[in-house]
Amino acid sequence: MAQNVLSFLVLFFAIFAFSTVVESISRERVYLESQCRSALYRDLCVRTLLPYMNKKVVPSPQRLAQISLASCLSKARVTKTYVNMIAKRLNETGKVQEYQALEECIHQIDNGVDQITRSFKELQQMGTDGNENFVWHESNVQSWVSAALTDITTCIDGIAGGGIGRKEKAMINARFVNMKQLASNSLMMFTRFTTRYRASRGIKNP
Repeated sequence: MAQNVLSFLVLFFAIFAFSTVVESISRERVYLESQCRSALYRDLCVRTLLPYMNKKVVPSPQRLAQISLASCLSKARVTKTYVNMIAKRLNETGKVQEYQALEECIHQIDNGVDQITRSFKELQQMGTDGNENFVWHESNVQSWVSAALTDITTCIDGIAGGGIGRKEKAMINARFVNMKQLASNSLMMFTRFTTRYRASRGIKNP
């Protein structure tokens, strides 16, 4: 009898703990879905931000924009490393045509990583050096992330028309598409943050 009661209590608390976790995750997901509703890739937006949610502290729009851009930067760096590895292998194995098809793409992804890095650093400065500099920071981030998106799109188009093998092309393309989606979502989260920040402080639109 005592063993049955103990088993019941263990099961009860396990179910209670699981329900609490599910409820917490559900609340966090609902919150993120509201924040990501304007994103072109809403499911990706929620999946990107959900691991960083803290049930005790609701992240600010600026914090969400920082997380989104940091995730994009991380993906861009991994993609850059992968493309360089493929290009090196193609060059070493004498596949000159395929290597040349990747050369321009390598240049563009280098630019893209640099622009996203600068954007992330700029975003960290926003709100720390006065409202008079806010619009200037905002313009920089928008310009750099938009330029990175253009570089990524150009690279995707170049790979599609290049002489790269089907397998390598598919692997590279998948990484660039994901990077493009993350950059697009980051730009949306950034715009959401700046719009609210300006409205709360009476800063005019740029």
